[in-house]
Amino acid sequence: MTTDAFLADCRARLAFDLLSNTWNAVVLWALRDGPRRPVELRERIGGISSKVLTETLRRLQSNGLVDRQADPDAPSRVEYQLTSLGRTLLAPIDVVGAWAFEYGDEVMAAQEAACTPDPQSPPPTR
Repeated sequence: MTTDAFLADCRARLAFDLLSNTWNAVVLWALRDGPRRPVELRERIGGISSKVLTETLRRLQSNGLVDRQADPDAPSRVEYQLTSLGRTLLAPIDVVGAWAFEYGDEVMAAQEAACTPDPQSPPPTR
């Protein structure tokens, strides 16, 4: 990797952009065991609206990470599954998840400390 790896229009930034969306990695992870219907995905994920799930699936599909399969005999029956390209992101998502499990408490403590006013600091002036 060169020192310019994170500059505009580079591939590394593309990958980080894909994973920086709150729901992309969650939906990819939820599809790791095979095809799922949108209702199944919502139940499995929890906390995601139908609208946001649909937007996320469309975004993942447009990036070649998810494939949409519609049953021609039952138009309302649609399933989503990972493409081979989408499967390649499971390992990095797993690594980030393991990092979060190990260090998440430290990050949350730092966030809490940043939001708590220091009693020794003078009050802000106007």
